[in-house]
Amino acid sequence: MIKELDVDGVPTLLAPTTGPSHAGLAFRVGFADEPLHRRGITHLVEHLALYSTGVADYHYNGATGVEYTSFHMQGSDDDLAGFLTGVCSSLRDLPMGRLAVEKDLLQAEANGRNQGAADSMPLWRHGARDYGMPSYPEWGLPGITEDDLRAWVSRYFTRENAVLWVAGDGVPEGLKLDLPSGTRQPAPAPSMALPVTPAYFTAHSGVLVWDAEVARAARSSVFAGVLEREMRRELRQEAGLSYTAQASYEPLGADRALVTAVADSLPDKQDAVLGGFVDVLAALRAGRIDEADVAAVVKQRAEALHHAEEQGARLPGQALNLLAGRPVQSADEAIAETRAVGPADVAEVAGAACANGLLMAPRTRADWAGFTVAPSHSESAVPGTEYASWEAPDETLIIGPEGVSIVRAGEAATVRFDACAIVRAWPDGARYFVGHDGIVVGIEPTLWSGVAAALPWLDAHSPAAVRVDQPPRDPAQIPQPEHRAAATANRREGPAISPLGTRIIGIVALVLAAPIIAVVNGDGPRDAFGIAATIGILAVVVAAGLAGGLGVLRLLARLRRR
Repeated sequence: MIKELDVDGVPTLLAPTTGPSHAGLAFRVGFADEPLHRRGITHLVEHLALYSTGVADYHYNGATGVEYTSFHMQGSDDDLAGFLTGVCSSLRDLPMGRLAVEKDLLQAEANGRNQGAADSMPLWRHGARDYGMPSYPEWGLPGITEDDLRAWVSRYFTRENAVLWVAGDGVPEGLKLDLPSGTRQPAPAPSMALPVTPAYFTAHSGVLVWDAEVARAARSSVFAGVLEREMRRELRQEAGLSYTAQASYEPLGADRALVTAVADSLPDKQDAVLGGFVDVLAALRAGRIDEADVAAVVKQRAEALHHAEEQGARLPGQALNLLAGRPVQSADEAIAETRAVGPADVAEVAGAACANGLLMAPRTRADWAGFTVAPSHSESAVPGTEYASWEAPDETLIIGPEGVSIVRAGEAATVRFDACAIVRAWPDGARYFVGHDGIVVGIEPTLWSGVAAALPWLDAHSPAAVRVDQPPRDPAQIPQPEHRAAATANRREGPAISPLGTRIIGIVALVLAAPIIAVVNGDGPRDAFGIAATIGILAVVVAAGLAGGLGVLRLLARLRRR
């Protein structure tokens, strides 16, 4: 039985456990609260707050998720009290001297993190805002200052925005939650980057991913379980198309949840996997559901709730419920709600899920199955000055007062300054703009004619509030167009003359030398002085021809640049 208490103004949940005591402190803040130009700030606060704990003999950790950040540990009552008291004290006065070190550690952590099959789904559904943040790296870290951290802590890491949970005999003596006062922060309203659903996009991957937003309820959790059973049966056991076929259920906010399905495949079976998955969804939506599947999932969910209650494992989830504004639910209530779910409830959830589903199709189209292709480009380009590409004749960069665009084959990628999520700026002049809709315009001055001279104007008109200056890049990372790289190599070896240039110089020299050749071969002077004079004149003429030829080459080069 979960008891509700209050510790130093922080709502607290207490329940007995059959195992070792453990406790946690959760805050209602996560990736979804961060703007892209401050992406990583919550994770950075978590790392700095944990630094004060030092090296301990007990198990402890911190975690930053989409909506919540938590600190938790397992140990004796003295260990619990010392750890959580230390975290709160550290939040009051973050060890700013560790700022640069912790930024480096977060970068190292990111480099070692494997990318998941579904990582790009939030971006396509929500763009570069709120619930789209999990798709993005922690790009804001270089620009985060001590003042940014203090402001973030004072807004989100407060006693009113926290919940304590303790699985044990009671609240540990000596525990002190010295947190600043504030207000409860609701989860952000989700943005939407899809004009139409169900939608799909094609990925260069052999994995199919589908997700859908559903009501946060036991019937939606059961739907996810039934979907997984059907996928395993149809795609793996019977057809042998997929090895991994699974589905998950993740609560979001107070009343939403996300169901995600994943299925892998071999290259020659990707179309078959897509077809099989579409058939599974259609069957569930139409109510063709095996009652035995529903009963099996309900039994599994109910048993998991019962075991979790015995071990105190329901406490973290109930703490997050409290932060989301939902009432604490007893195990008996949760089990009863789960056991009330039947095939008709699952079919109802399936219908709602199919209506707003997003599909990542493995190297194939899915419009034949009723999915609309998700937009991958902008509706229009901004007006402004056009710049030619050194590499692609069909590409044009446009820089104007309203924003930036790249136009390729009639399609535009546009980021408007008033809807810009981040401007990443490098010392070598590279500028990467990301719009709220997730569209990216990357500007590398080495790839566009004349852009280097336009950078001061661009920087002056770009939104300074979302600019994040990046550390210098390795010169090898700076892209170079092929013909310009070749020209650079030639300059190291001295001036190079093209075959066309050789022909032009030869023609000019021959025209100018013709009169001299006629004198030498005709009736001109034959004595030594005359021959010497003729040779001298011939040398002058040849030199003039070479100079003229090079002048013609320079003129042609200027005309090409224009």
